[in-house]
This record gives sequence, C-alpha cells and structure tokens, in this order.
Amino acid sequence: MGDIKVAIADDHKIFRKGVILSLRHYNNIKFVLEAENGQQLLEQLDEAKPDVILMDLRMPIKDGIETTRHISKHYPDIFILVLTMHEDEHFVIHLMENGANGYLLKSTDPVEIKKAITEVVAKGYYLNNFVNRILIKKSHNKAKAAFSLNNEHGVSDKERDVMRYICMEFTSQEIGQKMNISPRTVESIKERLIKRFGLKNTAGLVFYAVKHNLID
Repeated sequence: MGDIKVAIADDHKIFRKGVILSLRHYNNIKFVLEAENGQQLLEQLDEAKPDVILMDLRMPIKDGIETTRHISKHYPDIFILVLTMHEDEHFVIHLMENGANGYLLKSTDPVEIKKAITEVVAKGYYLNNFVNRILIKKSHNKAKAAFSLNNEHGVSDKERDVMRYICMEFTSQEIGQKMNISPRTVESIKERLIKRFGLKNTAGLVFYAVKHNLID
C-alpha cells in the first residue's frame, strides 16, 4: 500500500494538531488538508484529493453529518472515518447507513486511528469494538424478534454468504477464495446489494444486513 492522503475536519485546532502529531511517525500517512468546518473542507476537497477524511460531527457552519452525506454522494471514492466524542448508538447507526465508513471516539489511541485509516482503504470500512458491540446488540434484538427480510428482499444464498463474509471483515479476494468465485464477482454482488437496498457503501451494507437480520 502506498501513501494514504488524509484530511481532518474539526473545529478545535488543538485537537486537529494533536491528531496530526500523533500520527507523524507513520510515513505512509500524509495529511493534505485541515478544515475547521464542513464548508471549509468541501471548498478545498477537489484540490487536496484526500483518500480518507477524519470527520468531527459538531462543527459550525456545516456539521459533520451534513458534510458526510454530501461527500458520500458526490465523492464516493473518499472514505470517511467519523472521529467524535459522541457515543450515542443512534449517531453510529445513522452515520454508518448514510455514508461513513467507520466510527471512532476521540479517546481512541493513535495506533487504532492508524489501523482504521489503513483498513478503511483496504476494505472500504472499519469496525472497532465500540461499533461491533452496537452490531451485536442489534443482531440480538432482531434474533429475539425472529424478524427476517430474506425472502421479502429476494436475497439468494450466494448473496447472503457474501454479506456474511463481509460482516466477518474478509476482503473480496478472501471471500472469492472461500466461495470459489472471482473477486470481481464478489464486488459485483456487493455493489448489486448496495444498490438494491439504497445504501451508500460497504459499511452501510454491514449495518443493513445486521439491522434487518439478513445473515445467520
């Protein structure tokens, strides 16, 4: 993996500088843009061309939620990692279903932030223990309700297997090997499911699959 260009949007300058300094030892991570709010970020996005954005939620002028929606729609190749102090699961679910590729708390260790940046570029999403607990809770609640949309959505066995492996954080190449199909076929199935369910990205597919009990 080559250099990863990163942008950070946060209205607290000290926090922005702290994150940048904490990741300075990783030679493959290059910060190309700092922004105090979503509007400033969008104004410089075309010039900076980041691969990953570390996005705060509470910002003046244009907040992180609105900015995430805009970027996921107009810049689908840019990965967004929410970096916030808000631990409310409703924020997590809403952001992950509407374009974010991962959700980190501001108390996160720099080592994990680096891991999240690297993994989101490789896989399209990053799920940490905090997010996984929310997924498990959602899955448990759906299991108790015995609620499934498999038939209603016309999900085939192959599509369900792909979703299951995606939720287990396997790459397309690894899924292809396990299912004896090509990585391109895996990507095709994944994109078809994302389009069918009206989602933004792979992270949204993971949350949708768990939320609606589409996997075993």
